[in-house]
Amino acid sequence: MHAYRTHNCGELTHGHVGQAVRLSGWVHRKRDHGNLLFVDLRDHHGITQCVIDTSSPIFKQVEGTRVESVVTLTGKIVARSAETVNPKLPTGQIEMQIAEFRLQSAAETLPIQVNQEGDFPEELRLRYRFLDLRTERMHANIMLRAGVIASIRRRMIEQGFTEFQTPILTSSSPEGARDYLVPSRVHPGKFYALPQAPQQFKQLLMVAGFDRYFQIAPCFRDEDGRADRSPGEFYQLDFEMSFVTQEDVFAAIEPVLAGVFEEFSKGKTVTKPPFERIAYNDAIRWYGSDKPDLRNPIKMEEVTAAFAGSGFKVFAGMIERDPQVKVWAIPAPTGGSRAFCDRMNSWAQDEKQPGLGYIFFRDGEGAGPIAKNLGPDRTADIRNRLGLKDGDAVFFVCGVPGKIAPFAGAARLKIGKELNLSSEGEYKFCWIVDFPMFEMNEDTGKIEFSHNPFSMPQGGLEALEKQDPLTIKAFQYDIVCNGVELSSGAIRNHLPEIMYKAFAIAGYSKDDVESRFGGMLNAFKFGAPPHGGSAPGIDRIVMLLADEPNIRQVVAFPMNQQAQDLLMQAPSTVDAARMKELHIKLDLPPAKKS
Repeated sequence: MHAYRTHNCGELTHGHVGQAVRLSGWVHRKRDHGNLLFVDLRDHHGITQCVIDTSSPIFKQVEGTRVESVVTLTGKIVARSAETVNPKLPTGQIEMQIAEFRLQSAAETLPIQVNQEGDFPEELRLRYRFLDLRTERMHANIMLRAGVIASIRRRMIEQGFTEFQTPILTSSSPEGARDYLVPSRVHPGKFYALPQAPQQFKQLLMVAGFDRYFQIAPCFRDEDGRADRSPGEFYQLDFEMSFVTQEDVFAAIEPVLAGVFEEFSKGKTVTKPPFERIAYNDAIRWYGSDKPDLRNPIKMEEVTAAFAGSGFKVFAGMIERDPQVKVWAIPAPTGGSRAFCDRMNSWAQDEKQPGLGYIFFRDGEGAGPIAKNLGPDRTADIRNRLGLKDGDAVFFVCGVPGKIAPFAGAARLKIGKELNLSSEGEYKFCWIVDFPMFEMNEDTGKIEFSHNPFSMPQGGLEALEKQDPLTIKAFQYDIVCNGVELSSGAIRNHLPEIMYKAFAIAGYSKDDVESRFGGMLNAFKFGAPPHGGSAPGIDRIVMLLADEPNIRQVVAFPMNQQAQDLLMQAPSTVDAARMKELHIKLDLPPAKKS
């Protein structure tokens, strides 16, 4: 018999009754039933119930073993009685009668419980992550992650992509976040950067003639953490294709994503390719966000004309004073009660807004202060435009679109949730397309890239030379699922003259471009194919499939929100000899007074 196990703890069934077996694992739970002691033994594969009688000479050893100790048990498999069968366990028809016991590793008193869901502080869970990962929930999440990555890899290869690895030590790149820098010992005063993304390298692979590239790529960004973004590092499905249009990219990745979500959706419906395409400007106008959750059917509409010159002086005055001001209507099917409308108005005030104007409809007419001031004709026009009926309501947000969009989008989501309009049992995908190439920095007044700086502008060089930069669209796109942005992507700018001009508009000189992107720019001068790609986030995909609200729940060893690894105590100080070897002297800020 094997020294540790003949079977794992998830495979024994009624067909094994009468066999002598050996199992090894963790003591998951113990239950004292008087003359009998039950031990649930757990390993990676599952749980097997084991039992020992008080008359056994090894009873005291088993009884004295702490939960989460690692043990090896040997004994005979017997069938459970009908009334004790556990249909929730694959091994629920049998149990092991313990004949031999060996303690492999004793556990100390646990800082967090493993055999039950406990509300333990996240800092404690991260400090003892190896224990946290033993819980059923976390174990399932990490196994889901492994399954998703394996499925993605298989599906990408089936789509004709080849997996390559790109460098981890590279140079700094303007990806929109701070780089993590690595000092060079052999080049004093110089630093490598960890890649924010393999952007330039994957484009260089296209220039080198490799037609379809992908990798499950680690990316590093020195930015603050939040629920859907890990500080420090994250993984993405990075891919690139040659000789493709935007639609070719969509056609290649849609079956991969739809297939993965169908495989792991646990019965939820998944959008079938092709996914809906929504222009960026339309997404902002209809949903108040470029990451719309399409499970919510509410679509906003602009109704500025109905309020211009109207008796509702608050909005009419704002429109008259500033031509940029718009009024957005948020329909609320079934929300036509004063109680609901007042509740939404109170919610808006809690969100630091002055309120949320509304009209609700009953007896064929609009009710409420706004309807009274607008008059029946304008109110009826709004009702007809939005397709509303008695029992429905409509809410209004007024202001400059760029400033009111976040609140309007939040109100749309709140209304959909409160009225149970949103469908929870599906994954709804869409593409957001036609992003602006440039945007104005409100603080500096300077024009900056709004998305990926390596994107091809729609209209090419002519657009860059003749159009207002703020009107230029790019072949840039995001894929969104249930309100979560999974990736950004683009058809790339592969022509040097267009690159020089695009970066010049964003304030980069020719020397800047050549010093920062010399490797890729030089490559483009020797024949570069049109190419494009994207990079869906692995962590976010798994977070959606696991139905977890926080990305740290699907990463084996994440940092906390302060970018600290509490388990391994990183970042940490480095001894003086090592600092001297790296030619680094510290210039620390003054210590904070306690």
